Amino acid sequence: MRYVIRERFWSWGDNFYVYDEDQQPVYQIKGKVFSWGDQLAFCDMRGNELAFIKQRLLSFMPCYEIYHGGKLFAEMHKQFTWFNQKFTLDVPGPNDYTIDGSFWLHDYQFQREGRTVAKVCKDFWTWNDTYGIETTSGEDDVTILCACIVIDQILHDDRHD
Repeated sequence: MRYVIRERFWSWGDNFYVYDEDQQPVYQIKGKVFSWGDQLAFCDMRGNELAFIKQRLLSFMPCYEIYHGGKLFAEMHKQFTWFNQKFTLDVPGPNDYTIDGSFWLHDYQFQREGRTVAKVCKDFWTWNDTYGIETTSGEDDVTILCACIVIDQILHDDRHD
């Protein structure tokens, strides 16, 4: 499946829209304006919450928690490395994803069990943050899209520190 994530250029809080390959909106991400750390609701277009993303504040490296149905489902960690950025999406069981590539250019891949299951690439011809995600069939698209939002939040925070 192919998706496009587009951040709203002028908005209070962190608001994103996710479109399908036909440019039809399929998901919306609404950030809380006044909160300690990032808190984002990942919803369908009717406003039903599919996932909730919450930043863990007291951690050495950036860490975010992804909740499904009010229960912790996955944790997203930025790994400590000297030269390259690397992320891990820790989900229950042996299904963890490693995420690496050129994050500043929004050109990176999700790998699980040695195979690439999602690719992200940036559209350079836009005013605001817009990038495409392609997932393979059978993957948890909502979790992968949540991880892309987390990476965007971490990179945004790094630019403003």
